Amino acid sequence: MDQARWQRYWDRKSATYDREIGALDRRVFGDSRHWACSRATGEVLEVAVGTGLNLPHYPATAVLTGLDLSEQMLALARSRAADLGREVTLRQGTAHALPFADASFDTVVCTLGLCAIPDHETAIAEMVRVLRPGGRLVLLDHVAGSSRLTRGVQWLLERITVPMAGEHFLRRPLPLVEAHGLTVEQRERFKLGVVERLVARKPVSSSGAPATPHDLP
Repeated sequence: MDQARWQRYWDRKSATYDREIGALDRRVFGDSRHWACSRATGEVLEVAVGTGLNLPHYPATAVLTGLDLSEQMLALARSRAADLGREVTLRQGTAHALPFADASFDTVVCTLGLCAIPDHETAIAEMVRVLRPGGRLVLLDHVAGSSRLTRGVQWLLERITVPMAGEHFLRRPLPLVEAHGLTVEQRERFKLGVVERLVARKPVSSSGAPATPHDLP
């Protein structure tokens, strides 16, 4: 896993990212950014915050922290936050080793990021780790489609996009989230099942008190 390579890639991509993803937002993802961010409460971490396109969609009461691998992406996010008059802590780092203590956040959000994070399994484990018991994990991404034909097309796309841009189309975060013991509270799939958005809650102990690390499965 060449982290420096992908950091350079996303630094270069920052110049055109908003324009390219904006077209996909309109045609494919619809209101999904608002859907995801409106479900965030309390102290919120956004993993792969990118250029900060989600910032306008968070509730005013949310206390925001954003993390991204690319400093150039973060520079654009800082500019966007300033334009919005929105206070947000932005940090450079990798989703594979989040620079936060266990149980630091009430909500963790990742939109359109797990498709391009090299080790998405480790990234999800890290998101669960920094989430407080009873907190929410909110995910939005393009995933393996519902039909065999759709997945076949996605497999062909990956022959180009994975080596060139690290972009995966056949991932499915849902089973990984469930394997960590989180309860899926909301889930929607559309566009032939290619787009999936979900909200899952981290368990608390059976007594109702916050779980300790030893209590968690």
